[in-house]
Amino acid sequence: MSASVAPSASPEPVLVLEHARKTFGPVVALEDGQIELYGGEAHALLGENGAGKSTLVKILAGVHRQDSGRMLLNGTEVRFDTTSQSKAAGIAIIFQEPLLFPDLTVAENIFMGRQPLRHGRRINSRQMRKDAIELFEQLGVHLDPDRQARGLSIADQQLVEIAKAISAHARVIVMDEPTAALTSAEVSRLFRVTKTLQDGGAAVLFISHRLDEVFALCQRVTIMRDGRHVSTQPIEELTEPMIIRAMVGRDMDELYPKGEASIGNVVLTAEHLTREGVFTDVSFEVRSGEILALAGLVGAGRSEVARGIFGIDKLDAGTVTINGKKLPHGSPRAAMAAGIGFVPEDRRLQGLVMAMSIERNVALASLSTVGPSHLIPRGAERKFASDWATRLQLKYGRMTNAVSTLSGGNQQKVVLAKWLARNPSLLIIDEPTRGIDIGTKAEVHRMLGDLARSGMAILMISSELPEVLGMADRIVVLYEGRVSGTFERGEADQDVVMAAASGLSHEVVA
Repeated sequence: MSASVAPSASPEPVLVLEHARKTFGPVVALEDGQIELYGGEAHALLGENGAGKSTLVKILAGVHRQDSGRMLLNGTEVRFDTTSQSKAAGIAIIFQEPLLFPDLTVAENIFMGRQPLRHGRRINSRQMRKDAIELFEQLGVHLDPDRQARGLSIADQQLVEIAKAISAHARVIVMDEPTAALTSAEVSRLFRVTKTLQDGGAAVLFISHRLDEVFALCQRVTIMRDGRHVSTQPIEELTEPMIIRAMVGRDMDELYPKGEASIGNVVLTAEHLTREGVFTDVSFEVRSGEILALAGLVGAGRSEVARGIFGIDKLDAGTVTINGKKLPHGSPRAAMAAGIGFVPEDRRLQGLVMAMSIERNVALASLSTVGPSHLIPRGAERKFASDWATRLQLKYGRMTNAVSTLSGGNQQKVVLAKWLARNPSLLIIDEPTRGIDIGTKAEVHRMLGDLARSGMAILMISSELPEVLGMADRIVVLYEGRVSGTFERGEADQDVVMAAASGLSHEVVA
């Protein structure tokens, strides 16, 4: 393993994990986990879903104990049997969606179990509040310590967890996909806080699928593949293609494999769509064989427009027409009958029933096809789901396993299978590759390109500008709920789209 250290980092590693192995019965989740973390350094841990990253982090957190290998903390070998032991040793894990006590205040969440006490062992609320304010000042952020945790944004919840880690004198802070649900402004704030942690001597382990963030934040990168350590290198020695090649074991020249489209007749016509306070006078068309992207900043109204078209949210004005047939407002049943499929942004809460089996989730939108009676034959359901699992190259153990056991990318494939099984003429897909790894992202992009070439009309909503530019035949940009620009594939670039998304260009290009 490379021992190259950033100039500002400590000379000796705070934490070392060597040749860690972890199995669950016959399944080898981690074959050769290795990492070295230095104080004052942000270190990226990269790999596809299933590469072993989560298992490695859970070993650091004390959730799992490695079967073999060793962990050194400040040069001393340690083994954690519980999460309490890991926390006591100075390791803090900041998850993508922190779990706070919603009815307690911010300060109470920070010092839970470690509250400052007055005489008689009564909690010193004034001191706890003062200490919380000092922690936030140290991080350079403003957060009310008396505010109840319920209703805090994901970004603010993460700040509470970071403050908790500092208050417990954590030397190693692991951030697991911390930016997946954040706006660009929140990401910038998180990066400033992370730099503050580094300046204070903490070792930061940063896990993300977003390579631009890795290059902006980290000094070194460790790459894993198939449960094994592949390489550890300084960030300045790497490029995005080199990282992708190491992660997936092959070149990924076609991350956006969008060929020339054969554009056909109009499938969807959205005219003057309005939902008071959300979006106003939104109009566009989507044709067969076309991928139309709705772009814009978070809060521009993109997902809300999609929900209005599908009938989840009722429109106040405007008309939605599918293949010449006008749809009633607020009726998903009518939208499905007309040939619309809808893959929502939040696949876990809105796209899947996590406790149900893989086969049941695939068949949910097609029960009348699987079995015409109220009693669905299990064999028919399994065959139906297995056919789609094969088509989409789904990776799973058994079809009867809960869909929650799948990786994020494979969960996304299950949602896609559920709707593609209905053979929709229009597929609405919101954030098609959020939270999935580079290799699976390329598979989803290839799938969307194939669907468009087969004649399907696709309405894609994405916050990733490279994805919008790489996959869309046309781009409709929203700004504060209104169309601020429409661009053909050949005339769109990052500057033009961002200008429209920022409200700097309100001229609609035909």
